[in-house]
Amino acid sequence: MALVTLTTDFGDGSSYAAALKGAVLAVNPAASVFDLSHRMPPQDLAATAYFLADVLPCFPTGTVHVVVVDPGVGTRRALLAVEWNGQTVLVPDNGCWTSVLRPDGKPPRVFRLENPSYWRPDVSATFHGRDILAPVAAHLTLGVRAEQFGPAVTDWVRLTLPQPTVMDNGVRGEVVVEDNFGNLVSNIPASAIPGKCEVRIAGQRLGPRVRTYGDAEPGALVALIGSSGRLEVAVVQGSAAARLGVGVGATVEVTSTASP
Repeated sequence: MALVTLTTDFGDGSSYAAALKGAVLAVNPAASVFDLSHRMPPQDLAATAYFLADVLPCFPTGTVHVVVVDPGVGTRRALLAVEWNGQTVLVPDNGCWTSVLRPDGKPPRVFRLENPSYWRPDVSATFHGRDILAPVAAHLTLGVRAEQFGPAVTDWVRLTLPQPTVMDNGVRGEVVVEDNFGNLVSNIPASAIPGKCEVRIAGQRLGPRVRTYGDAEPGALVALIGSSGRLEVAVVQGSAAARLGVGVGATVEVTSTASP
């Protein structure tokens, strides 16, 4: 399979995103290039990390992912080819990809991209996605092995994401993603939530905890476990972000209501 995906903060309709596709197809015109998103918040590594953790496990073996959210472009930061879960992630060494790793998972193989034979002839100081990552992705689809791009490395930047805090009677976390529906997704995993509990966000008590959005009336403010496996706050057929006036970083508290 010659599938290459693109994740960037370039914005929809950007000439930068189009140039990435051209750089892939210039090397392998038969490659299939698929946009995951060009709407990552600009230079936001944490948002990119959550996005990749939710999305990459869904893709088949052999997929090549190009990730260009790169605040350090043009500096001495490295570019990496990460072999993970049968896929390859081409990404700056800024830690945004490390969210896909699991303590019980197989360790990735990681290579530093240092061989210019697989790059475009002229490399811009400000567009390594087009001039290095995209052509390397295309060469991977043609059967070039990752070890041909540069040396294996065992040390790379690991991004530290906010973690929930366990309390005596529950858990405290924060909103880490605001999706297009205005749902507020927290960093609190389902496993940390008591069976009987009360949920508050930014100090406001929510309505019932439900299994899915349709279990409450339109306009209800509810808590549920979303598809990410984490607690989220939603307004049925509406926007929790707009209703509450909060977003990423808002405090979410879950307290047990079970009898002692």
